[in-house]
Formats: sequence, C-alpha cells, structure tokens
Amino acid sequence: MERFVDLIQDKKNGKELSDETIREMIASFTKGEIPDYQMSAMLMAICFTGLNDRELTTMTLAMRDSGKVNDLSAIRGIKVDKHSTGGVGDKTTLIIGPIAASCGIPIAKMSGRGLGFTGGTIDKLESIPGFHTDLSTADFYDAVKEIGICVNGQTEDLAPADKKIYALRDATATVESIPLIASSVMSKKLASGSDCIVLDVTTGNGAFMKDYDQALALAKKMVTIGHHAGKKTIAILTSMEEPLGYAIGNNLEVKEAIQALHGQGPEDLMTVCYTLAAHMISLGKDISFEEAKAEAMESVRSGKAFETFTAMVQKQGGDVSYILHPESFPVSPIQADITASRSGYVAHIDTEGVGIAAGILGAGRSKKEDDIDPCAGIILHKKLGQYVQQGESLATLYTSKETLLSPGIHHLERCFEISETPSKIPALIGDCITI
Repeated sequence: MERFVDLIQDKKNGKELSDETIREMIASFTKGEIPDYQMSAMLMAICFTGLNDRELTTMTLAMRDSGKVNDLSAIRGIKVDKHSTGGVGDKTTLIIGPIAASCGIPIAKMSGRGLGFTGGTIDKLESIPGFHTDLSTADFYDAVKEIGICVNGQTEDLAPADKKIYALRDATATVESIPLIASSVMSKKLASGSDCIVLDVTTGNGAFMKDYDQALALAKKMVTIGHHAGKKTIAILTSMEEPLGYAIGNNLEVKEAIQALHGQGPEDLMTVCYTLAAHMISLGKDISFEEAKAEAMESVRSGKAFETFTAMVQKQGGDVSYILHPESFPVSPIQADITASRSGYVAHIDTEGVGIAAGILGAGRSKKEDDIDPCAGIILHKKLGQYVQQGESLATLYTSKETLLSPGIHHLERCFEISETPSKIPALIGDCITI
C-alpha cells in the first residue's frame, strides 16, 4: 500500500480507491498499523466525497472479514436475518423472530444492547428473569437447530474493524455518512452468516435517519451491498413519527410483545411485525409476500408463534412462568401520569424525546457500562390522531428512583402537541427496496 497520507489526498479529491487498497487499509487499521488520526482523516474524506458501490462493497466485506464470520451451514434451511436501524418502542425482533421460526425459517440472530434513546433487543430479553444472551457458539447453533430460533449477544470478534471505525466516527462527527452507516450495519449482518437479510429502515423524528429521502438512500445502499455480497436482501421503510406500540422500556416491551404474539398487540405494532415477518418468510421459502403474510398471521392465530417464543425463552434459561403469566413481571414502585393541558387531538409526538425520557427514568444508558432498570419506562395512553380530554392521561411513567421521576416528567411533558383539529398521520409502511 502506498503512503496512507497520499490515499487520504486521493479520496479527498474524489478519486476511487482500488479494492486492494481498501482491503489493506481495513486490515492495517484493525491491526493498529494505521494511527487513529489518519483513519479519522480518511473517514472525513469519505464523508465528503462518498464511495461508489464497488468501493462500498469492498470496504464492507473487508470489515466483515476483519473478525469471525459465522458458518451456519450446519443449520438446515434458508437462514434469514433481520436488522432495524432503531427507534423507540421497537420490540419487533421479539415478535417476528418467533413468527418466522414457527413457519420453518431458521433464525440465528445476534443482537446488541441499547445506547442513547433507542432500546436494545438484548436488554429487553434479559429483563426476563434467568434469560441468557451469552451462549457459546455451539449452544447458539444447537438452539437454532432444536427450537428454530436463538437470539444471542453480539460477540467482540464480530467485525472488529467496525467497532474501531465507529469509535472514530462518533468522535469526529462522521456518524451520519450514509456509506459509513451502510458499511457498519452490513458488515455485522454479513458476518452473522445468514443467507437472506430483511432490513427495517426506520424514518421520522424518532429514527436515526429522520429525513425520508436520506433513509431511502441508506436502504438502497444496504440492499446493494447485500446483493453484491451474494445475499438476498430487502429493505422496508417504516415510520418512527411516534413510538411503535404503547410500551417503551424493557420488561414493559416484553409484556407488549407477549400480547402481540397472542394477536392482541397494538395495531401499528402488528402491522409492522406482519410486514417484516412476511418478507422474512417470503425470502426463506421463495413464496409470494401475500402467501407469507397469511402464514405469519396463521402462526399467531394458532398459537405456534407464542409456543416458539416460550420454547426459546426456556432454551436460553429464562423463567417461562413470566411468559405464561406476564402479570408476574416486577413493576416499578414509583409511577406518575402526565395529563393533557387542553382538549384536542394529538398532533405531534417528539418520539426521540419520549425515548430520552424513558432513559432518564432508568430504561436506557448513556454509556455502554451503565446499568439499566428493567422495570423503568413509559406506557403511552394516546397516540397520533387520537382525541384527548383536558386532564386525561397521555402517558404513565415508571421508575425505581424517586430522584429520576421529576426530570422524566419534565422531559416527557414537552413531547406532546395537541391541536383543535386532527392532522394527517404519516403512512406506517413506506417503500420496499429489493435492488
């Protein structure tokens, strides 16, 4: 590889980097042979001048290959993975994984913890007493073979280049670069080893990509990478202009997921879950979306999806009595409601603000090392377009620490706007990108 400073200059001037150069760059940086300050400069150059599809795919594959790549060949069937770009109240993995698995799609899912205003699937599952997300690779694979699904914690040896690059992006204001986001997400998904990938790209005020056109551009980049890597990949844009469902917070969301697996979840949550699950089943069985959606709905109606979730919890050490009797989950001792200051229609919800308020109450973390309160969070009582009377409850807050209640209330009160006339509710399901 030529002098790295010359490569930075080339990229800054908009020149293409060769495949060999990109692979050497990622390998050398992962080994610590390229200093952080030079890689930061390269990331800023990429942020300004971008990467074409060839460069982006090569960089993503190099990041994938910087660590362990899961070999799922011992698991029979077409393995399908799912990834969401995040949001507030997004408990879809807990629902669509069991739905797809109960329909014969092997789900070997590696998930992460929450950071900032978005919750993490692992945190939600670990709010089930006894549930383990640190299974060995052998136990992880065995669980998928036996139950059809396992959701495990993401290991440190999965795409280590991405972890190093993300740390620099976070410190150098290059987090929002679409090529860098796409390579970060897809390097981990490709290293996870599934045959097909379904991407839930959220957009709106509670999503990382708040602008629809930006979210669409990201979706197209990730699908392109997937196809160039030989994986059938599809992306669906979903609205995060309000929290998904009514529950925000770890065991609160598990309880809502259990309701959904009984077919009794909120309408918006059920719509998103049936859409995503149908795409997973469609890819895994090579059937039409309509056929796959019918299978997904039948798996819930018949109880198969809930049985699969229960079996997964038991296999991963969780206490199944909480799944069979969700009222057994511990409830925060300190609760309070925020109420409407006037009568009218809910015209706007600051979704990110709701997520931040839940974090203030103890449901989230600002640093990776922070502990979280599995009982803390928020239950919404009103959503976009619904009418509320003055003094009626908009939401209930839950926390275990009295000192956190007042700041949580103060933050949440500013998240709702009420108007005299109903406003248009954004479409929940947007574009579907296949190539």
